[in-house]
Amino acid sequence: MTAIGNDGGWTRREFVNRSLGSAAALALAGRDALALPAPLRGRFVTHVSVVRVNQIEVTPTKNVGEDEAPLNSPDHIRTRREAFAAGAPNKKMTWAISWLALIDQRQEYKEARRLLASYHDKYGDEITFIPGGYYAPLYDMRKNNRQTIRKALAMIEEMVGGKYRPQSLVAGFMDADSQNYLATEEGIHVCQGQIWSQHGIDNGDGDGGICYPYYPSREHYLKPAQGKADFIDCVCLDGWTCDFLPARRQGFEGGFNSRLGVGPIESVGNLGIDAGRLEMMATVAQHFDTGYNRNGFGFVTAIWEVSIGHDPDLAWWLQAMKERWPDTQVMTEGEFGLEWRKHNPDNSRLNYRFDAKGTGAPGSEKELEIQWFMNKDFRLALLRNWQTGAPPEVIDFTRYDLKAEEPQGLQREWSLMNVLNQKGTRPQDKPVKLGQLSPGDRQRIFAHYPELKKLLS
Repeated sequence: MTAIGNDGGWTRREFVNRSLGSAAALALAGRDALALPAPLRGRFVTHVSVVRVNQIEVTPTKNVGEDEAPLNSPDHIRTRREAFAAGAPNKKMTWAISWLALIDQRQEYKEARRLLASYHDKYGDEITFIPGGYYAPLYDMRKNNRQTIRKALAMIEEMVGGKYRPQSLVAGFMDADSQNYLATEEGIHVCQGQIWSQHGIDNGDGDGGICYPYYPSREHYLKPAQGKADFIDCVCLDGWTCDFLPARRQGFEGGFNSRLGVGPIESVGNLGIDAGRLEMMATVAQHFDTGYNRNGFGFVTAIWEVSIGHDPDLAWWLQAMKERWPDTQVMTEGEFGLEWRKHNPDNSRLNYRFDAKGTGAPGSEKELEIQWFMNKDFRLALLRNWQTGAPPEVIDFTRYDLKAEEPQGLQREWSLMNVLNQKGTRPQDKPVKLGQLSPGDRQRIFAHYPELKKLLS
């Protein structure tokens, strides 16, 4: 996909970025702009339902958590599909099935597998695999995980029939090597491979990435590829769309839930139907209103386990989005990722901008406003009290041009943190004024966003 290049170390796009002062470079930039596909436009929603046996199937032979078999019955699966159809008639969804759910020989799971195959035949639903209970590289070595993925994909192919192949893998966290394996060995070019802003909650930590699609670097799954040498041809997608204000928090810091957003456990489950649904829609609006205006497209996603229920909330949520934003397109994970890939042959056009005011929900203070700037070179977050008019503070500045390295062993921490991180877990993670960043970092920021210079006055 990075065929725009030469035999040296720089792609043509990188050459242009380094040579904007010359007329020749400007001409080259014009030719490259003509060669790139049109930018992606629209509002997109993906929904994933997970069918499993145990709460967290960390490896094929080890489980952590509760046995959820009764909550993944064929009746529960039917109810979930009916809820999705009620909210999004004639649309497709993605089903992610766990290892144990693929091999369980009880009649209930045989029927569950038959149902999923029938949903592909009837609706065109995507049926794929979820390895490691969302955290495969945290619990098992990469080589073992890749073998598990290969075997599981073969079982899904047999289950669905017709030499079926999913277009994506649902993985929670997925290391860079394994995403590269998906692209080069399995022919899968979309991976739900990161949980944006995840830290201090659930079973793994992975803050530091971009919440919209990108091609990961060979160095680190949260780092956008910088060029041809480290490029992985696998579109990495977020797993849960969260309210940007609570998402800046560490875990349950202050008694709040950092994952509050469109997920039913954190929204409706904790806040009640009225307040929870209001928060779900307010989170969507961060992407489909202001985000859409800034980026030209909006992306909202959620993974709901069949075992958690909340089927009426799913139907309501999908219908409410369609009523408020009639152009909303509901797609499978694979369809959306490949649509983005079609419009973006590399990361050169990454420039995601978000501006969100607090919703008033717990942890989303109404008086606060957060601005996010995310591109190939860095991500930057500014937080301010818009009611008092106080100048913003930098709460996150993560550089992607710096060397990054993933853990090689099994551990919980898989974040990408360097200059300043929003979670505040390290001594250096204290909010600062923009002018307090180093001159070099300010220069990097102003090269992308010269309008931010006014914050220095």
